[in-house]
Amino acid sequence: MKMTGIPFNTTDWSVVPRTEHSAEAGQAFWRTQTFGDIRVRMVEYTPGYVSDHWCTKGHVLFCLAGELETELEDGRRFTLTPGTSYQVADGAEPHRSRAPKGATLFVVD
Repeated sequence: MKMTGIPFNTTDWSVVPRTEHSAEAGQAFWRTQTFGDIRVRMVEYTPGYVSDHWCTKGHVLFCLAGELETELEDGRRFTLTPGTSYQVADGAEPHRSRAPKGATLFVVD
């Protein structure tokens, strides 16, 4: 990822509009800012959230609150808790997540 053409700015995430996104169970809410080709999101998963798809998009994902369980298509599983992150490239290991207790994440992709 190369970040160019982005002037210094700050974001008050509480005023960024919240959008709802599909899920197999629970709800996903995103607050999204886009800077050129880079998407930055504050994501909230309600308790019981289960993804409705395998994702192949690359992300840098940081867990702010709650707990996120991520499964890779090859069967490996990882759990993020506050202060932990994962990184995955575009087109690399397909992954899907669930948040039995809910989670708040900061995502750059």
